[in-house]
Amino acid sequence: MSDDDSPPEAAYPFDPDHSRQHDRTGDKRPLTIAEEIEALTDPSFMTSLARGLAVVRAFSDQRRSLTIAQISHRTGIPRAAVRRCLYTLKQLGYADSEANNFYLKPKILTLGYSYLSSTPLAISAQPYLNSISRQLNESCSLAVLDDSEILYVARSATSRIMSVALNTGSRLPAYCTSLGRAILAHYSDLDLEKYFAATTLRAYTDKTIISPTRLREILVEVRSQGYAMVEEELEVGLHSIAVPVRGASGTVHAALNIGAQSTRVSGAQMVKDFLPVLQKVSHELSILLP
Repeated sequence: MSDDDSPPEAAYPFDPDHSRQHDRTGDKRPLTIAEEIEALTDPSFMTSLARGLAVVRAFSDQRRSLTIAQISHRTGIPRAAVRRCLYTLKQLGYADSEANNFYLKPKILTLGYSYLSSTPLAISAQPYLNSISRQLNESCSLAVLDDSEILYVARSATSRIMSVALNTGSRLPAYCTSLGRAILAHYSDLDLEKYFAATTLRAYTDKTIISPTRLREILVEVRSQGYAMVEEELEVGLHSIAVPVRGASGTVHAALNIGAQSTRVSGAQMVKDFLPVLQKVSHELSILLP
């Protein structure tokens, strides 16, 4: 993976608090999606809708078609409930199947398009990202922080530089990505406390920093220098540099980055050649935000 990575295949977070419980060894483990759903006792909470959304999120670039058993394993949701969710999605035109393998249909994109079409930043940023990619011949992305992950809202890719495909709507862990650090660096101490309490820090490579203390130190540096650099922490061979995108009030709303293969571009070169371009575009985008 890389400065853009995909969640582990087992359980992935559904709830913004990323609730955790102890296993028999005393270590904390993330709750499965099904456990998080069942733990919510609010009478207004619609369990069936939550399960349906969890089934949709079970699909990924690596698993574009899944069986009922595989979805049940990934989410912890009983097979009978998964079967009903998939049947409903098929009837509504959001999914289809061949034999026992289910897959999402293009109509599913309409669920996310409402957000993208109503977000001026995502729409306006695309020409800027395309321009950066053409100028530097590298992939460029814009992301926001959603819970403990970054969410790609715009992207221009010159080539596939990661082991997983990244597109608008892709999600990656924030703590070990340049985009995530560029945003987290401007969190308050209280918000950072909540972030680290709710996030399981996992090592993706032997260079991944998973010490909360060291990460806090890095975030202080990022805030001071105005940019975040991540080198091979999410995927071996990938470097990434990012800058925050502020609104007129100074609030950081998003982050802009460039990712490149370390064999082609050094970290020093990224700071020298890429950073000024990112900073210029970040300033131009800031006029679109409050």
